[in-house]
Amino acid sequence: MTPLPRFDLAGEAALVTGASSGIGRHLARLLAAAGARVALAARRLDRLTEAARDIEAEGGRAVAIALDVTRADSIAAAVTAAEEAIGPLSLLVNNAGVSVAKPVLEHSEADWDHVLDTNLKGAWLAAQHFARHLVAQQRPGRIVNIASVLGLRTIAHVPAYCAAKAGLIHLTRVLAMEFARHRILVNALAPGYLETDLNREFLQSDAGRRLAARIPLRRVAQLDDLDGAMLLLASPAGAYITGAVIPVDGGHGVAPI
Repeated sequence: MTPLPRFDLAGEAALVTGASSGIGRHLARLLAAAGARVALAARRLDRLTEAARDIEAEGGRAVAIALDVTRADSIAAAVTAAEEAIGPLSLLVNNAGVSVAKPVLEHSEADWDHVLDTNLKGAWLAAQHFARHLVAQQRPGRIVNIASVLGLRTIAHVPAYCAAKAGLIHLTRVLAMEFARHRILVNALAPGYLETDLNREFLQSDAGRRLAARIPLRRVAQLDDLDGAMLLLASPAGAYITGAVIPVDGGHGVAPI
């Protein structure tokens, strides 16, 4: 009988950016449950410490590290701190992100820079430093960028976010092409509308229910809907996948606008 694909991450060490809440915190917990040692990184060290404590209470290995992805020196320091705490890194999850919601004509230059610097420039800086580090050590690795369905189709009032996520998707493909020779796989997840603490009240409103009704599966995503795709891209099961962008959106991307 042919062995089943391996989805476990035993022996791996992962750095997850934007891990203080929401998607990042969930994915860090998922990777730890799959056997990886995890470094949770973000600006809010108090929240990271709580998240790391929760993972360790469940039997995982986790460490909290302060990180500002818009600064190259902060990224370098975070990688060094992570490796000192949990050993050589093999996986980067680029999840740090922000959004500003207002009509295009009301967006300021500062709004634009805030979103693009975090969501796109930050992901590029982290991926570049991580890859350089692996190449210098002659080690293989993986990068998973957290994009969005809004990088594939548009919605009003979040122009910078849409532009950043579209850029991140294209960046994913370029990095996959260039890093393949170094045995570094680069892929992206593109979540659809996802229920979190920040938007739960809206999604339970009439407007939120109308939004969910336009999704072919007739519901918004829960955090654990990301788990299968994430483990595929992070584990040996996805050893021949690079340059892929996997929508996890309930069919939103193929629904009529």
